[in-house]
Amino acid sequence: MKPPPPPPESVEQFLHCITQEYDGLSRQLKAISRHVEAHRDQLGLEGIQSVAGQCGVQPSAMVRFAKRFGFSGFSEMQRLFREGLAEQIAPGRAYKLRLRELIESGSPDLQPEEIADEFIKGSIAGMQQLRQTLDQQDFARAVELLANTQAIWIAGSRRSFPVAVYLDYALQHTEKRIGLLNALGSMQQGQIRSVRAGDTLIAISFAPYAEETVQLAQQARQRGARLIAITDSRMGPIAGTAEACLIVQDSATFGFRALTAAMGLAQSLFVALAYRLELSSQSGDAGRRSGSGLRTVAHAHLSLLKKAGT
Repeated sequence: MKPPPPPPESVEQFLHCITQEYDGLSRQLKAISRHVEAHRDQLGLEGIQSVAGQCGVQPSAMVRFAKRFGFSGFSEMQRLFREGLAEQIAPGRAYKLRLRELIESGSPDLQPEEIADEFIKGSIAGMQQLRQTLDQQDFARAVELLANTQAIWIAGSRRSFPVAVYLDYALQHTEKRIGLLNALGSMQQGQIRSVRAGDTLIAISFAPYAEETVQLAQQARQRGARLIAITDSRMGPIAGTAEACLIVQDSATFGFRALTAAMGLAQSLFVALAYRLELSSQSGDAGRRSGSGLRTVAHAHLSLLKKAGT
């Protein structure tokens, strides 16, 4: 028999291993994989019975999952998530504890300003988590893909639609050809025929994943386009074939998921692209686009960086 692999040395390495083996896992182990990625801030604190119940599996499946990736059992796997827990993920965890206390208090006199305060706290926690977990290499790769393509397409439906519309608006300040695959009138199949090899599609989708966005991402890849995924899981349906996968997990307050972190990621992507294109422009023909909106955005960003002392 093949000896088990050595256990991962970090949470990020563990998640990478899970992603690599995800397609070959059983249904139960896939369910555990998705839970581990989405709730890694809780795994260092909760017992095996609780985690197994949330995954819809027996505790024995949790042990099998841990051993599959080289751990001696659940406890050793859990220690990986417990190390450095307070420093790295306290903001998101603290928010969840505060929200649980608020709900369990059963107060019948919850004021509108209290609800607003909880939503704002949740948004802040989501942004803090994004800052801590954003894959910098994938983000840089996404910027390069956008910089080196002539046409950028954007697909996002339902909850993701506002993020897609913002990117459509922002990216029009560049000299790229921009197209929003908005599925208006269910005409997305006609829209996708305009996508060409060498184009780049930004697909935005979060669980439970809009089927139309998943299909557009698959068809764009079949047509030779490159794919940037903005999603909440590397095991989700649009992540597997993406050349750059940007993971963002917005918090939920009273059952409603925010878009704060997703929108912040989209804005960061545009500004980073504007900065990248401005540098390319300066190294080529510095005066060619001196009046463009892109130059204005990039120069404003440079001014902010100088003021910050970077």
